[in-house]
Amino acid sequence: MCCYQGMASSHKPEIVERDVKEKDDKEDNKDEEKGGFIEKVKDFIQDIGEKIEETIGFGKPTADVTGIHIPCINLEKADIVIDVLVKNPNPIPIPLIDINYLIESDGRKLISGLIPDAGTLHAHGSETVKIPVTLIYDDIKSTHESIKPGSIIPYRIKVDLIVDVPIFGRLTLPLEKTGEIPIPYKPDIDIEKIQFQRFSFEETVAVLHLKLENKNDFDLDLKELDYEVWLSNVSIGGAELSDSTKIEKSGISNFEIPITFRPKDLGSSLWGMIRGKGTGYTMKGNIHVDTPFGAMKLPISKEGGTTRLKKNKEDGDDDEDED
Repeated sequence: MCCYQGMASSHKPEIVERDVKEKDDKEDNKDEEKGGFIEKVKDFIQDIGEKIEETIGFGKPTADVTGIHIPCINLEKADIVIDVLVKNPNPIPIPLIDINYLIESDGRKLISGLIPDAGTLHAHGSETVKIPVTLIYDDIKSTHESIKPGSIIPYRIKVDLIVDVPIFGRLTLPLEKTGEIPIPYKPDIDIEKIQFQRFSFEETVAVLHLKLENKNDFDLDLKELDYEVWLSNVSIGGAELSDSTKIEKSGISNFEIPITFRPKDLGSSLWGMIRGKGTGYTMKGNIHVDTPFGAMKLPISKEGGTTRLKKNKEDGDDDEDED
């Protein structure tokens, strides 16, 4: 009897231990089966997706910045157009949902924006998407005081194209491009002297000796000049001049412009000018120039200046041309 009880007690732990082990093994098998099932489902979905992609021909679009143009630039603003070439390899058109853009200079934000519902990309095609951006110089200078007129600043353009592609879903195509852009500054102009070619009270033919100072950090290639001149608050006329003169950055250029006017229209101030006294003048107009950044139309103006009338025989007296 005692032996039977001893045998029973000695076998009992073994039976319990076997039951626990079998239970653990079953749980492990269930986990393995569950994990295996999920992986099989994932693989199956991936295989189906790849087969659909191979069969139908779906793929991810590509994009590249192919050009940056500045169609208009002046003292107030710069219009920039970013050309992005987008290729759609898919057999169906896909929507270009949004375009996000950011322009910065040395880490300083200049402008950012969003273009919603930007269009549709044609099936199996490529097209250039144009992104127009306008930089307002007053906004830039008020935000970043270190950016001075006449300077050239580096820029970085960041563009995100957001498209919706079957199989892949919504995708973002990030793009970047760097370059330089100017902050134009108007040139300074002075009439150093007015030299007579032929004088009479009814009609005088003269030459304006002009000095034009380029205050920009880039060259100006002068193509045209239109202007009007006032002597003693009386307009003596103006004209348009087509000339080609290069004015180097931070440089000065001197050139001559012919003009015809009627001295008798100047009234009593004419006698002071004839006696060699200085006369006040105002000059306003525009210069049309080519630059490394494109064509520009820049205003020129000078008010409260003083100049002298000189005859041809006084050509050697250049040191006395100004008061």
